[in-house]
Amino acid sequence: MGIQQPGSKVWQGFLNLHKEAGLTSHDCVGQVRRILKERRIGHGGTLDPLATGVLPLAVGPMTRLLPYLPDDKGYQATVRFGVQTTTDDLEGEILAQAPCGYLTLAEVQAALKQFVGQIEQVPPQYSAIRQQGKHLYELARAGIAVAVPPRVVQIHSLTVLSWRSGDFPEVVLQVSCGGGTYVRSLARDLGLALETGGTLAGLVRTQSSGFYLKESLTLDQVRSAVGAGSLQLLSPAQALNHFQRADLDEDAAQALGFGQKVPWFGGTGLVQVWQGEKFLGIGRGEGQKLQPITILSGTH
Repeated sequence: MGIQQPGSKVWQGFLNLHKEAGLTSHDCVGQVRRILKERRIGHGGTLDPLATGVLPLAVGPMTRLLPYLPDDKGYQATVRFGVQTTTDDLEGEILAQAPCGYLTLAEVQAALKQFVGQIEQVPPQYSAIRQQGKHLYELARAGIAVAVPPRVVQIHSLTVLSWRSGDFPEVVLQVSCGGGTYVRSLARDLGLALETGGTLAGLVRTQSSGFYLKESLTLDQVRSAVGAGSLQLLSPAQALNHFQRADLDEDAAQALGFGQKVPWFGGTGLVQVWQGEKFLGIGRGEGQKLQPITILSGTH
């Protein structure tokens, strides 16, 4: 059950949105702002316009909790071999193209092994990373070439779902990875490892930050549910269920709200803090004390 109260116009909670192709993550945020008539909406990880799938949204004061959502993500990615593009996906201009019908699935499976685990990855030239005070895609569109430093990312597993042979063969992969991983870079680097070139031909995010595709809602479904008065946002208890829960009495909750540490014997680490059915925010257990980290006001 969401945190939205019946009849209330104040939206608070999380929305598991199914982003459709052709929309930017910012477009989705803008549309949900208009649907809910709520300005405070943020997303939990950009999806490229070509991609579809899970886009976690935080609504109202819950936007302050976005940094605490789980990092792990899952994708269904289609990689096309024999093609290299400026953007590392089919949105960009073709840099090189050569048929590679000789490529086999066995060769692809062997090459995939080097990309599992903790690896270094260079983000695409067209990405939202900031450099020189601007997004990389802004610099790339202006014709300014910059050296993009590599970053360390974690890929938990790569599983082949299907294979299509031909002049420009394609493999469909199930990708399980940590935050900050660029699947476009994975497609590019896999093509380089096989000496065929490669680019991302399709991407569906199947899970992100603890939200799953099968439970996601399209913009039309959100709009219809709001019109029918049936939309239920997800509560912080659902979004933060990877954290232990701390339940405080009224005095301790008030003290925590004033920025004071309160007695706590539940161990160390981040916890979600509640007073009965009222969500207070995020605290950190330290020794036998609970320290306030991100305390919200006006939540229910």
